[in-house]
Amino acid sequence: MKTAESKPFFETPRRLFAALLLFTCSLPAAAHKASDAYLQIDVQPQSLQVRWDIALRDLDAVLPLDADGDRQLTWGEVRTAIPSIEAYALPALQVEGCTLRPTDRALERRSDGTYLALKLRADCAASAGLPLRYSLFTDSDATHRGIANLRFADGRTELRLLDPNAAPEAAPASFFAEGVHHIVTGYDHLLFLLCLVLPAVVRRGRRAVFEVAGIVTLFTLAHSTTLALAALGHARLPPAIVEPVIALTIVLAAIDNLRPLFGRWRGAVTFGFGLVHGFGFAGVLAELSLPAAEFGWALLRFNLGLEFGQLAILAIAAPMLHAAGHVAAWRRHVLQGGSALAAAVAIFWFVERSLPGWA
Repeated sequence: MKTAESKPFFETPRRLFAALLLFTCSLPAAAHKASDAYLQIDVQPQSLQVRWDIALRDLDAVLPLDADGDRQLTWGEVRTAIPSIEAYALPALQVEGCTLRPTDRALERRSDGTYLALKLRADCAASAGLPLRYSLFTDSDATHRGIANLRFADGRTELRLLDPNAAPEAAPASFFAEGVHHIVTGYDHLLFLLCLVLPAVVRRGRRAVFEVAGIVTLFTLAHSTTLALAALGHARLPPAIVEPVIALTIVLAAIDNLRPLFGRWRGAVTFGFGLVHGFGFAGVLAELSLPAAEFGWALLRFNLGLEFGQLAILAIAAPMLHAAGHVAAWRRHVLQGGSALAAAVAIFWFVERSLPGWA
């Protein structure tokens, strides 16, 4: 007879529930839009001009800018902190053979909040290929990327994704890889996906597989639609609305698993929720002023990366849920416990994102 100590970790529903609790609580409490900075770099034969837009919310996380603690940054507070900001940021952008110096500063309101625009200049002949070293926020935010649009004197343009966490000799990141990165680090989107597939635990057979596949497909089609529309500028919602609503979609999806709300309209509701999630993915592309052909190619690669990352995650989660469904005693604990935990985390996110000054 087996002792309690000899049982595999997932042999009892209580231990499986504890594993779900550990997984859910390991998600960052402040899941948010991945951190991006935008660089416009004009390369002339004997000079270099750079405009570098950095989100104030990101700077405030490492260099407390909100002096009075009211969660509302003023230009006066930012202006006072300019020397500290430049001392922190300028060493994080290195151009081989050139020394960048600040020439001006301004505030820029973008779709996802207010950015500090640093204008820099270097009088130099840049090395061929313009090698860049970028290391902003390496000590504080693993999601951060720099998105650089280079314009050369001969009319050529080049788009680069600058990953501070990549080795200096690593190849430049691609928009496909960036799409994978955004879905893997988009903990709110992952939690929503988990809520969509959790019912597979209690529904058995081929029908359950097709049902889950259909729901996930609807979500994919929906977020791909608004991702494209938002990135092209044809539809735009501010993050102050999008981010709390994304959290709310998780709450509703989790509650639907516990006490069905949508019934035969579940597919339509999932599609509607997916439209909202698409706005959450669009930030990385929406702020770039790219030629149509280059933009379309970047959008396609980014979306393919999103879908590849999503499918990879489902390929890991689906067999685990399928295995759990073989034991009737587990089904209730996995479905109800997992959904309840997802709802609790999402409610926290909703409250946090609804606070003034969050975006």
